[in-house]
Amino acid sequence: MKMMLYITIGIGVVVAWLVVRHQRRLRTRARLMSEAIRNRDFQFRLKTDGLLPGERAMQETLNQLGDIIRQQTRQSEVESWERLTRVLTHEIMNATAPIASISQAMMARKDVQGTELEEGIRAMHTAARHLGDFVDSYRKFSSLQQPVPEEVRVAEVVEEVRGLFPELEWCTEVDGEMTVRTDRGLLRQVLINLTKNAAEAGAKRMSIRGTEVPREKGEPEGRRRVSLLVWNDGKPIPAEARGNIFVPFFTTKRCGSGIGLSLSRRIVTMQGGSLELLEGPLTTFALTL
Repeated sequence: MKMMLYITIGIGVVVAWLVVRHQRRLRTRARLMSEAIRNRDFQFRLKTDGLLPGERAMQETLNQLGDIIRQQTRQSEVESWERLTRVLTHEIMNATAPIASISQAMMARKDVQGTELEEGIRAMHTAARHLGDFVDSYRKFSSLQQPVPEEVRVAEVVEEVRGLFPELEWCTEVDGEMTVRTDRGLLRQVLINLTKNAAEAGAKRMSIRGTEVPREKGEPEGRRRVSLLVWNDGKPIPAEARGNIFVPFFTTKRCGSGIGLSLSRRIVTMQGGSLELLEGPLTTFALTL
């Protein structure tokens, strides 16, 4: 009887220890997920090995929530910047249109031409015209066509873009059979924008590598996600600018408009995808559709 009692107590102690260890691991998982969300790391994933069926389902759901939160966050950012820039450009037009009109009329006056006033008036007219060009850039940004999704062979679009930049040395690793449902013209525009930025940063080599993202448990059947890693060896983006590169009209180039990357993210976000700048010594973008 004593032996059976000791065995029972021993089993109880082992079970209690296993339960405590398991609960500790669950608390660690919860803390890690909480920290990831607090740090806006929505690509954070935890493995589901060693979990009970219910716990595994919960962890898979939490992993998927990261993608949903990231997508909603990006969509909200795009909409917020659109509303803000719409107001700003409206005010700019209200202020600059009269200046441009009046200054042009003043330069046509005979008592102004050839005098010291003409130079100052011309400077005002030029500044007003440049601000007008700024507003036109926004209008192009805000009047983006609605995507028309179709089954697109990714390799074909990559080859089209490659042909537009023959001066670059290309390395492409995209399966010829890889397809994704997206707007062909808009995908092409995104890749052109990324390549154009690379060329302007002095890049000599451009690389695009495509992979098909496995369907996670719980995702609808038939859903296909494709990830493209696009990198170049041009001048790296300064660390202090990395957090702002997707902000409309933000640019590190003297003659840049700051439209390309913000427009590219908007195009991708409209179609349920994402465009992110990855950490690393080379300028690398992760495009997921």
